[in-house]
Amino acid sequence: MAIVNIYLTFDGNCEDAFDFYKSVFGGEFPYKGRFSDMPPSEDGKQMPAEHANRIMHVSLPISKETMLMGSDTGGEWASSFTPGNNFSVSITAASKDEADKLFGALSDGGTVTMPLANTFWGDYFGMLTDKFGIAWMMSYNEQQAQQQN
Repeated sequence: MAIVNIYLTFDGNCEDAFDFYKSVFGGEFPYKGRFSDMPPSEDGKQMPAEHANRIMHVSLPISKETMLMGSDTGGEWASSFTPGNNFSVSITAASKDEADKLFGALSDGGTVTMPLANTFWGDYFGMLTDKFGIAWMMSYNEQQAQQQN
């Protein structure tokens, strides 16, 4: 069964926000990556140098089932940043088939912003905006799924 979490997007202050959330909820960051950690994209596009130190992805476990996740925006994605509307619903699917099924159903009548594909960080991942304007992220990680079974 899929796990649903909230993914927050910031415009350069993600690290400050997550340090604050860590002070509130406690815990440790299992992962904190920066845009400078990303390999170059296949189409040659690169994140602007001034955004290299921004957060590409960070996660903070809140409970056994819940994780708060986030990143800074930048580059071509920055133009759509709007404070107050800077979140996505993140689904971690239990299987690749479930990821495909849920992604297909949610994208019906909506807009796929990043098709499901294998990523450099090891997840099968994609993003979409549904027909109601809600942003969704879909992720499946075979290695993590095997560890949970």
